[in-house]
Amino acid sequence: MFNIQTFLEDQYLRLQTHPKFMQIMDLPPLKRWGVFIGLYLLSQILLFGGLYLIFDKIVVIGFFASILAGMATGIGALPALFCKNISRGLFNSLLGAAAGVMLAATAFSLLVPGIDYGEQFWPGKGLWVVSVGMLLGAMFLHFADERLPHLHFDSVDDASLNSLQKISLFIIAITIHNFPEGMSVGVSFGSGDMNNGLVLAIAIALQNLPEGLAVALPLVGLGYNKWKAVGIATLTGLVEPVGGLLGITMVTIFSSVLPIAMGFAAGAMLFVISEEIIPETHSEGRSRIATFSLMVGFIIMMILDKLIV
Repeated sequence: MFNIQTFLEDQYLRLQTHPKFMQIMDLPPLKRWGVFIGLYLLSQILLFGGLYLIFDKIVVIGFFASILAGMATGIGALPALFCKNISRGLFNSLLGAAAGVMLAATAFSLLVPGIDYGEQFWPGKGLWVVSVGMLLGAMFLHFADERLPHLHFDSVDDASLNSLQKISLFIIAITIHNFPEGMSVGVSFGSGDMNNGLVLAIAIALQNLPEGLAVALPLVGLGYNKWKAVGIATLTGLVEPVGGLLGITMVTIFSSVLPIAMGFAAGAMLFVISEEIIPETHSEGRSRIATFSLMVGFIIMMILDKLIV
C-alpha cells in the first residue's frame, strides 16, 4: 500500500544525496543562494511564458495572484523570528478574523457568482448545481482528512514522532487545507471576473497570515532554527498555486464546469472553517473575542467585496 509519508522521506533523502544538490550546497552561502534564486526565476519565466502562450493573460494573472496569496503564509510566520509564543487571546482573535474573512469570501465571491453562472449554463438549476459542488468539495476534504496521515497543530508535541516525521506531517496537513484555497482563487479568475478573483485572493492571503504563524511557532518551540521554521511555513503556503493553476485552467478549458467548481471550492473552504479554524479558537472553552473577531473579519471582507468593483 502506498505510504505518502514514506514517499516524502525517501524523496527528501534522495535530494540530500543527489550529486548536483551536494555540489550546490558546498558553495559559499552567497553563491549558493544565488544559484537557488536563479533557478527559481528561470522556472518562473518558463512557467509564466508557457501559460501566456497557451492560455490568456488572465490565467497568468490568476496564477500569480495564487502565488502571492500562498506567500502570505510566510509573511504571517515572520513574528516567529522574534518570539516563541503569543497570547492565546491574540491568536484566537487572529484565527477568528480569518474565519470571518473566509466566510464572507465564500459567500460573496464563490457562492453568489457561482449560482449566477449556473443559471447561465443550466437555467433554473444554478442553485442545485452549486449545492452539489459544495457537497463534493466537503466530501473531498473529508476523505483527504481521513486517508492522508497528517498532524494537527495541537498534536505537534507528540513525542512518538521524530523531527522529519513531524515536518512531513505538517506539510501534508497544510496541503490538505491549502490546495482548495488556491483552487478557489484560480476558479474565480477563470470565470473572467478580475475583480472577483482579486477579492478572493486578498481573502485567502489574509486567512494565511495566522496560519503561517500557527505553523512556525510550534516548530520554533521544538527547537528548529527560526529562519528554517519561517521557510517551512512559506513552503506549505506555496501549494496554493498548484490548486490555483488547476482551477483556472480547468474552468478556462471547460467553462461549463465553472458553477460546480465554484461550489466545490466553497464547500471545501466551509469544511476547513468549521472543522479546523472555529474549533481551534474555542478549544479552551468559550472565546468571545474570537466570535467578535469573526464578525469583524466578515464585515471587512463584505465591505472590500463591494468596494472593489
